[in-house]
Amino acid sequence: MKKVLLIDDEARMLELLTLYLAPYGYECRKALGAKEGLEYIRQEWFDIVLLDIMMPDKDGWQTAREIRESSDVPIIMVTAREQKTDVVKGLKLGADDYITKPFDEAELIARMEALLRRVEPASRVEMEGLLWDEERFELSYEGQPIKLTPKEFSLIGLVMKHPGRVYSREHLIDLVWGMHSETEGRTVDSHVRNIREKIRESGFPIDDHFHTVWGIGYKWVKQ
Repeated sequence: MKKVLLIDDEARMLELLTLYLAPYGYECRKALGAKEGLEYIRQEWFDIVLLDIMMPDKDGWQTAREIRESSDVPIIMVTAREQKTDVVKGLKLGADDYITKPFDEAELIARMEALLRRVEPASRVEMEGLLWDEERFELSYEGQPIKLTPKEFSLIGLVMKHPGRVYSREHLIDLVWGMHSETEGRTVDSHVRNIREKIRESGFPIDDHFHTVWGIGYKWVKQ
């Protein structure tokens, strides 16, 4: 099930979008305005965001800019205006697509599905000789395998596929162990420590890339 964040200042529009999306298997989180939406972004992980442009507390352009400071989640701007300048401005600020109100339900679903297909994470990620290969279930450095547990393999793959994105311990538990897991944050820390030790032994400069974001969690950084 894909998780979508809906940000709009009209409760009726949030309900309408939820009514559209729920039958297609989307789990909808409704944020009434930009402030609430940005709070959700800081606390949870989403597959895609539908972001209204015209909001009184903070417009969609500024909201998109702030989302992009910490996340590369796909963003579709929702606007009641068809002015080309609105569209161009949103795309320049990091939005991935746009749709104009009133919109057709089928078009909305099609745009969301097309965007999600485009941003689907790669099954192979390589950086400076470190290769994560999902199909072969193997992590290697300069051709030499690095032995990881299944959870360690999933965790390092997740952050490598999304460089720059900050993952809280809670997010990692949901994505690697499962939403109903009773795993605690210190288990994540233990796995990260083991991953770093194993990769460090291979000769790869793991500490230059796998960073701790103090008080929050972890992220992967390209140099």
